[in-house]
Amino acid sequence: MTLSLDHVVIRVRDFEQTIADYSELGFTVQRGGTHADGETHNALIGFEDGSYFELIAFLRNAPEHRWWDEGDRAGDGLVDFALLPESVQAVVDGAQQRGLSYEGPIDGGRVRPDGERLVWQLGKPATPDLPFLCGDITPRHLRVAEGEVRNHPNGARGISALKIAVRDLDTSIGRYRALLGEPLQIQRSAFPDHGVSFASFSIGATTLTLLTPSGGANGAALAAQVESRLALRGEGVFGIVLHGAGSAAPRLLPLDLTHGVDLELLSASDALA
Repeated sequence: MTLSLDHVVIRVRDFEQTIADYSELGFTVQRGGTHADGETHNALIGFEDGSYFELIAFLRNAPEHRWWDEGDRAGDGLVDFALLPESVQAVVDGAQQRGLSYEGPIDGGRVRPDGERLVWQLGKPATPDLPFLCGDITPRHLRVAEGEVRNHPNGARGISALKIAVRDLDTSIGRYRALLGEPLQIQRSAFPDHGVSFASFSIGATTLTLLTPSGGANGAALAAQVESRLALRGEGVFGIVLHGAGSAAPRLLPLDLTHGVDLELLSASDALA
């Protein structure tokens, strides 16, 4: 079953300020509309590779929502990511046959600002180290617009890699194997100086790197990032690498404008290296 990265979810509190900040960073931001449950609305940043950022904000209190942050404990930042299946039902059935719990298909949708109604299906994992599934019922180009909206003044073209904090590397690797149902070419190593162990593999054109604290490196920045994610939000995505155009040096975008997202933009040459 072929799966690719669909989108990454960034939860924010001040919706309008977030749109302004990402525009200032050189992204083309599209207003997405209101979700079918009436609890959230979103804006999208689409890329040439077909993936996108979802900037999402709550319209009302929603304690039962999976991305609700009671009392703004964790604040703005990355909360989830989704894979794009040909069939949510087929992926869910396959995962369950391999002993991995996924719920679905679950109906979802959104009304765009122009009144267009979008419909999709979701598959939800039992553990947050795994992505959810988002498969279109209406044509995908209605949900993820094509053309000029995928061009960005900062040169960003797509999502090259995601960093994911996990508590137990072997357990999470086993879950991904069960989800994908196929052998994974996994690179595993430890960075003692950085206080982490990791495993990297590809889903479609995107590299996923699972990281877990290994101890022994007090004050190491990477270990601190992983530990902070686990403490504040639990397991899940905490960093994004974008590939871009031109020959500019790789750069980390400022956290005050990304709303807490660890976001690195690589030049085309760095992305291909």
